[in-house]
Amino acid sequence: MQAFRILRFASIPLLLVLVPRTAVAQAESPPEREAPAVEAPAEPRGPAATLDRLFERLAAAKTSEEAKGIAGLIQRRWARSGSDTADLLMTRARTAAQAQDLPLAVELLDRVIALRPDWAEAWNQRANVLFLLGDPARSLIDIAETLKREPRHYGAMMGLGMILSQQGDDKRAMVAYRRALAVYPQLEAGKDAVKALTREVDGRDT
Repeated sequence: MQAFRILRFASIPLLLVLVPRTAVAQAESPPEREAPAVEAPAEPRGPAATLDRLFERLAAAKTSEEAKGIAGLIQRRWARSGSDTADLLMTRARTAAQAQDLPLAVELLDRVIALRPDWAEAWNQRANVLFLLGDPARSLIDIAETLKREPRHYGAMMGLGMILSQQGDDKRAMVAYRRALAVYPQLEAGKDAVKALTREVDGRDT
């Protein structure tokens, strides 16, 4: 959940050429041939490959500001459904949520998910709204669906940690927060959440 007010490699076939024995006997000295050059596998391309590179950069970011810029690019990728209709409905759902018309936001997100069931961000956004509606059980279901589609979704991990913490399950909440930090080490909200839970879970200060 974004801020929770606020997560996918080639072989070369070996060709065997059978030569008749008579041909071998008649050949005096077959000329040596250069081995054909083997081309290196092409670098993966497309949205998924770009997203993978962004996550590599996010994990390697040295400062919070650098990481925020990369995270913004990742979130822009997540925000693309591939369907103009789904994107429009998502925009309307966010507008409804900002206007506190949460039931309308859920209704719109239901339609988005029906159109694009593999779109992780649609599940994540509905999880946000369900949480705001006071329905953590359904929110947890949508978080699970989000992470099934995008296991690196640090926002969904943060939302999971928040709900588990509110339910008194601090140990599992800590696991969720640390998973988010493994993907996004400079995430300030994740650092703060781990620090707040460390005394209760580990019995020590950070």
